[in-house]
Amino acid sequence: MDMDESVNVLGEPLSLCGDSPVTGFFRDSTCNTCKEDVGLHTVCIEATTEFLEYSRFKGNDLSTPAPKFDFEGVKPGNTWCLCAARWLEAHKDGMAPRVYLMRTHKRTLEIVPFELLKEFAVDLN
Repeated sequence: MDMDESVNVLGEPLSLCGDSPVTGFFRDSTCNTCKEDVGLHTVCIEATTEFLEYSRFKGNDLSTPAPKFDFEGVKPGNTWCLCAARWLEAHKDGMAPRVYLMRTHKRTLEIVPFELLKEFAVDLN
């Protein structure tokens, strides 16, 4: 798999999203992507209790540990590489979590407008 260029939505080098739990399509703690990443796991979010419940309700249980996959589960306050379409769906449902622009891959912009991401940015000055 050839990884896409590691650049964030601001056109700068992509920063680490999180390593507890390890995140990303490549499980490299960044929201890097490639053509095989059909889910586009590119939005670095800050998990909240409300969002984790919403995600579980939508069929994607991120909070329950899965030891056989060495997955400790996402907890409120953790950062996580979320699928761009899932983030947009959560936004439409009024449940979008905050995002880290420096940690969000530029391919996110194929699905989510930059202005919308800016509204939810944790790291915007």
